[in-house]
Amino acid sequence: MSEKEQKKYIELDKSRYTQRSIRDRIEALFLANLGKVITRQQIIEVAKDPFTGKEPENWHQRLSELRTDAGYTILSHRDRSDLSLQEYVMPTAAKRATAGKRVLPTKETWLRVLSRASRACEWREGGHICGMKDGDIDSIGGGTVRLTPDHKAPHSVSPVTDVHDANAWQALCGRHQVVKKNYWDNSTGKLNYHALIQAAGRDDKRVVFHFLLDHYGYYEVDDETLKRKK
Repeated sequence: MSEKEQKKYIELDKSRYTQRSIRDRIEALFLANLGKVITRQQIIEVAKDPFTGKEPENWHQRLSELRTDAGYTILSHRDRSDLSLQEYVMPTAAKRATAGKRVLPTKETWLRVLSRASRACEWREGGHICGMKDGDIDSIGGGTVRLTPDHKAPHSVSPVTDVHDANAWQALCGRHQVVKKNYWDNSTGKLNYHALIQAAGRDDKRVVFHFLLDHYGYYEVDDETLKRKK
């Protein structure tokens, strides 16, 4: 039987998840189903308010916080080839070490940041600025955009940031807050190369793969065979 055929899916019982916060409900869902596949829709169902049934905005950010802030390992199709898009697995309940509590700018500083940013996300990538404005609908992640302050230098690199210095902060949408958290290892202050490679497309992954093969003195004969260089 193939690895894909061996995947174990859960049967969702929403009545088990009445914790007060969205993050707590999602955490309980994964902890109750270690090693089993949980779908995006099942996460959304558990994230809904258990009393009103209202679907929360940016539930995906709460999911990311379980990885980046709580230290859980939650795998997706980027980590395991047998997982389909919008499928997730928490293999164990073990937690990694995480960074300490983060500081925030003062209210006056945050208003200066928002004014400078024209109330739009300042994330820059490939020469482009995100530019989504507070209140927009995120066309990729879904939900209403809410800008939040981001400490430009990773917290683990420069934990003592002047809360009065607007130049030390930037306005980011929820999606790009998640991207930045995933790309930095807050326990070491170094780039999280594992997360960077996970986020890369298939072609870029193969470039990295062949770079590492060359670095360690191997070459690829075919999809199943490697040989050491002479």
